[in-house]
Amino acid sequence: MEGEGDEHGVYYQCLPLYNTGVKRKRLLNILVDTGSSNFAVAGAPNPDISKYYHSDWSITYEPLGLDVTVRYTQGSWSGVLGKDVINLPKGINGTFVVNIASIMQSESFFMPQINWQGILGLAYKTLAKPSSSVETFFDSLVEQQKIPNIFSMQMCGAGLPTTGIGTNGGSLVMGGIEPSLYSGDIWYTPITEEWYYQVEVLKFEVGGLNLNLDCTEYNSDKAIVDSGTTLLRLPEKVFSALVEGIIATSLIENFNNEFWTGLQLACWEKTAEPWAYFPDLSIYLRDVNASESFRLTIKPQLYIQSVITSRDDLNCYRFGISPSSNALVIGATVMEGFYVIFDREEKRVGFAVSKCAEVNGVTVSEISGPFSTQHISSNCIASNPFREPIMWIISYALMTFCGIVLLVLVVLLLLPNRRHSSDPEVVNDESSLVRHRWK
Repeated sequence: MEGEGDEHGVYYQCLPLYNTGVKRKRLLNILVDTGSSNFAVAGAPNPDISKYYHSDWSITYEPLGLDVTVRYTQGSWSGVLGKDVINLPKGINGTFVVNIASIMQSESFFMPQINWQGILGLAYKTLAKPSSSVETFFDSLVEQQKIPNIFSMQMCGAGLPTTGIGTNGGSLVMGGIEPSLYSGDIWYTPITEEWYYQVEVLKFEVGGLNLNLDCTEYNSDKAIVDSGTTLLRLPEKVFSALVEGIIATSLIENFNNEFWTGLQLACWEKTAEPWAYFPDLSIYLRDVNASESFRLTIKPQLYIQSVITSRDDLNCYRFGISPSSNALVIGATVMEGFYVIFDREEKRVGFAVSKCAEVNGVTVSEISGPFSTQHISSNCIASNPFREPIMWIISYALMTFCGIVLLVLVVLLLLPNRRHSSDPEVVNDESSLVRHRWK
């Protein structure tokens, strides 16, 4: 989930965690999110979850006295920050101490029938709330367990009906790469900025045809890899061009516009498979060798997504791509086709074809390259000084300035009137003094 403004997310990556500081260990399933940086779990009863974290039961819990709130386009939560001891049931042995936010209140964050009770943000500390001084879960793990600064994930949901309850499979590997989860080579693209996992997108193709947009349009105002976003999200201009390209190359005539905007499903008879009507989509990323690129291709099975409905006679599907006002987000729609490596040590993100990216025996993703970037700009990321962390600093500075101005006004209002009332320049009505100041 892209913090402070993105779609509330994917339900495929659920990580089991134990709190070890209680007499009876409590196992919680955690949503894995590379688009945020806080580790937070339900800390109070909620009608949409079956269990929660009892900080008062833990003899190792240490309150930090900090309130924390994280908002998303859909959903938000607020709680209190503390430290506790946890361990992972699989993989890394031993226990370690982490910052943990207990979610005390939430709105549209937990949902009916979900199978997770918290969220694990794996992005950089720049995005941590309430400030970047809060050490992230993965930074703590690397420091205390001395593992390599790398993690990787496989999301297995290709072709499966969208349920949103967290039942689809997947793997999260902390500290390395698991060769049994992918096939072929790993292709790496540089991390251009360490906040989200920001990368550089060079080109889009629909059915092999270039959208022919300026490459800065694909990176407006950032392009990120985010496991916590359900769909492939595109800047509005890119989204419109992509939909036009799909319509032009699709075998379907007069498609309802509300399907593309996510307001309506498209349904076919049970015996029909609609994927043959739609083209492949390709995303070109800059290679670690800046003069080259590589291509991620997803087949329609990944972006024309099956949805469970009450209809017994039809199979219904949604469009797995949506417009975005502030980012290109490579979310689950694309990530389900690939094994993705977040190599923080080398500042790069890697992609390989996932071994679970199959639908009815057909592999639904491809990687190819290298391709020359000779005819592409050497920098497709437009300079944007107003990144979110800087905006926070500017906001705080402006609030401080406004506070000082208001304090001066209050002092002026409280000072005795030292001038003669007949002086035409004197404003005798204190409320009009304020009005005159703010005209």
